[in-house]
Amino acid sequence: MDLRDLLKQISDRTKHKDVIATEEATKNALIMPFLQALGYDIFNPLEVVPEFIADVGLKKGEKIDYAIFKDGVPAILIECKHWAQNLNLHDGQLLRYFHVSEAKFGILTNGINYRFYSDLVEHNKMDEKPFLEFNITDVRDNHLEEIKKFHKSNFDVESILNSASELKYTNELKQLIQGEINNPSPEFVRLFAKKIYSGTITAKFLDLFTALTKKSYQQHISDLINDRLKTALIKDGEEMSNRADRGEPSSSSEEIKEEKNKIITTEEEIEGYLIVKSILRQKIASERIVYRDAQTYFSIFLDDNNRKPICRLYFNSTKKYLSTFDEFKNETKVELLSLDDIFNYVEILYMTVDNYERVKELV
Repeated sequence: MDLRDLLKQISDRTKHKDVIATEEATKNALIMPFLQALGYDIFNPLEVVPEFIADVGLKKGEKIDYAIFKDGVPAILIECKHWAQNLNLHDGQLLRYFHVSEAKFGILTNGINYRFYSDLVEHNKMDEKPFLEFNITDVRDNHLEEIKKFHKSNFDVESILNSASELKYTNELKQLIQGEINNPSPEFVRLFAKKIYSGTITAKFLDLFTALTKKSYQQHISDLINDRLKTALIKDGEEMSNRADRGEPSSSSEEIKEEKNKIITTEEEIEGYLIVKSILRQKIASERIVYRDAQTYFSIFLDDNNRKPICRLYFNSTKKYLSTFDEFKNETKVELLSLDDIFNYVEILYMTVDNYERVKELV
């Protein structure tokens, strides 16, 4: 099983969290399986040390729940709480341990929410804010890629630190932008209002403009998505027309050949293909992205090569699914509530193509 599947198993356990009555039970049911999913042997006292002693100042015998050791020294400190605990009340405890340890990373978790810390701002002093935070019941593709870096087989301190700083500030900016979209602050609204309104900004006007700013922001995002789809449709139509003029085969010729097998290519499948194509056009030439339809799924390949699957669309049932492939070509299915959800998997689609391109460079 790949990491995504292992995390999904842990996520499923949280459905029964009400029977997990203690912190120790939280560790056993949720946190230890997470460490196992990262490839660590939780029963090896040289690798995962429970109740790790970290003397803090005059306090001797202070213990942290777990320490993961790498090459004989602690690399990751893990402070655990009961699943119902609010983590905001406990980050100070991890900070004290971090200061007196050689570990470069700290994890604060209640088995559901995970916060990863380092010393990006000031050396040997844990940052106040985590550089990575996720909920085990909602692990997204960008989260998964960062979690993989902490897997035993991938763990490299310098590599993680190099990307952690950018990740930390990117996450904070995203949260700030999302917050302003959902609930524009007076400062944010005034910034825009002053650029288009020359009169006095009264409290009544500010209330009105706050609603308009929120609405305009949401409409702008919707327009961006629609524009990308329209551009993809127009360019794809032009490419197919040019190929036909030159007498060259195109994806539509595949569809014609497979009609004998009663394969029906739907408009939704074509629209999904165009979304994937518009996403990947940012990285590779669009003509390298080709589809082939089958009775049970709709495949999208790189270079029309069945050894280079980019993704599959399962649109032949009531529910719609997108499947993606990791570097070992293991397939992972996710449900799509709408075709626009494909845009949530931009990073993993980029990663899939990058994997094929790296192999190509080595050959």
